[in-house]
Amino acid sequence: MESKSLPAIEFKNITKYFTGSEQQRAVLNGITARVSPGKITTLVGPSGSGKSTLLSLCNLLLTPDEGEISVFGKPLSEWEIPELRRKVALVFQDAPMLQGTVLYNLQTVERLHGTVLHDPGDLLERVGLTRDLLEQKAQELSGGQRQRLALARTLANRPDILLLDEITSALDPASVKEVEELLLQMNKEEGTTMIWITHHMEQARRVGHETWLMIDGKLVEQADTETFFHAPQHNETRKFIAGEWV
Repeated sequence: MESKSLPAIEFKNITKYFTGSEQQRAVLNGITARVSPGKITTLVGPSGSGKSTLLSLCNLLLTPDEGEISVFGKPLSEWEIPELRRKVALVFQDAPMLQGTVLYNLQTVERLHGTVLHDPGDLLERVGLTRDLLEQKAQELSGGQRQRLALARTLANRPDILLLDEITSALDPASVKEVEELLLQMNKEEGTTMIWITHHMEQARRVGHETWLMIDGKLVEQADTETFFHAPQHNETRKFIAGEWV
């Protein structure tokens, strides 16, 4: 178990540039922050503010142009990528399914990391799916079922940190509730650290211990969730919470 005294993830002056057709622009601009271990940090902000890019840096899908990121005190440059991705797992809104059965998708961790999957049916049940889906083709699942399978596939590796990018946005309200309850239970029982991007402010309020607001590649506000919503420090935060941000 990692030391609870170290930040799960630490960002030090992170800048990331993307080169467009006309010019280079900073999609992240000097991000400095610490993710508390064992906590759920909800990340909110307008579309295009850099939230997904920030998550992609955490397990080296992208690399920063400036600054340094550490996971449990160890700079990303010192991690072997397979080990990092066992520890820090990213789940997207539209996670791609592999051709083949649900079971074949779940067994990805065995093929990639050598993790033994003792009870794949139990893994499905943990995310609200039934065991009889194991032999069904993953491509035939509904959008909500595919999202839950993507989550189950990630949980098979028992990561210490989960990076969640709008993972419930395509789900119906009942499925959203089930996925939220599953993740809250994981956080409570296993101490799994999470950074959870959501565009639903009520969801951020429900699930977050801490909430961050990003606007135009900058981290505008970081606070415990109660303070974030009831006593924000910045005018941009007040406008965003009120739905007045354009």
